[in-house]
Amino acid sequence: MKPKIFLTRKMDERVIGPLQEKFDVRMWESESEPVPREVLLREVADADALWAVISDTVDRELIETGKKLRVIANMAVGYNNIDLESAKEHGVLVTNTPDVLTETTADLTFALLLSTARQLTFAESELRKGNWKSWSPMGFTGMDVGGATLGIVGMGRIGEAVARRAKGFNMDVLYHNRNRKPDAEAEHGFEYRELDRLLEEADFVVLLTPYTPETAGLIGARELGLMKRTAVLINVSRGGIVDETALYNALADNTIWAAGLDVFETEPVPLENPLLSLPNVTVLPHIGSASIKTRLAMMDLNAQAIVDVLEGREPKNIVR
Repeated sequence: MKPKIFLTRKMDERVIGPLQEKFDVRMWESESEPVPREVLLREVADADALWAVISDTVDRELIETGKKLRVIANMAVGYNNIDLESAKEHGVLVTNTPDVLTETTADLTFALLLSTARQLTFAESELRKGNWKSWSPMGFTGMDVGGATLGIVGMGRIGEAVARRAKGFNMDVLYHNRNRKPDAEAEHGFEYRELDRLLEEADFVVLLTPYTPETAGLIGARELGLMKRTAVLINVSRGGIVDETALYNALADNTIWAAGLDVFETEPVPLENPLLSLPNVTVLPHIGSASIKTRLAMMDLNAQAIVDVLEGREPKNIVR
């Protein structure tokens, strides 16, 4: 019998076709609707490989159900949706998709920063509603990006790519990271700051740190209170890094000026989330890596990892 692969979303035929020649490929036939839990448990029971996306919960129950599982390929850089300890206990390799989405995610991060600073989505919404009646001296005014101070929390590959873009806008770049980056400091003039000081100094704070037990709830009421009243918070990492109740209060009370969010604690974000009611919040549906080229590259990495494992080779991008 051919080894079985189960995909939790419909993937592009250009990537799936070659897999179908070698393996028994089963796929949930929706790109956007999540596979029901009972279907996932049933399909993984006899699967050799699981191809998951970041919104899938791959927990101990699922891994223990997959008696034949050899590899879980996660279509994301992050992997906080997977119980790595359980995977390791059961000898299941976990792979991710680093590197290929760095530039695309940096583009989106800076686009979200610009859109939030200049209230683009709010202004467009008002125009479409017919609320633009006349040019107004202070109508739809925002914050300048050029020459401002950018603070990056999490100076990994994507953080450095965002910082390079900021230099094109003549921004001063501060960063906070678990490890300092002396080469980047010397080459680009980036300056290291402890987190509290970065929050105090930056006009724009961009969160790009991985989601870990240490970073969960990293930005709460105290941290938001350190920021300038004119500051903008941008989160393109994981929703759980920010206390959403504290963020709502800070935005509603004008403790900070605005926020741009590509990620939320619960995804898809419920429409009753109070952040969606605020005019000074720009929101996106977790599209940091969403370019055609990048998403296909991510699929290619996942597919190759699965092929390598099922054919007895060690794959690239193993999550240790």
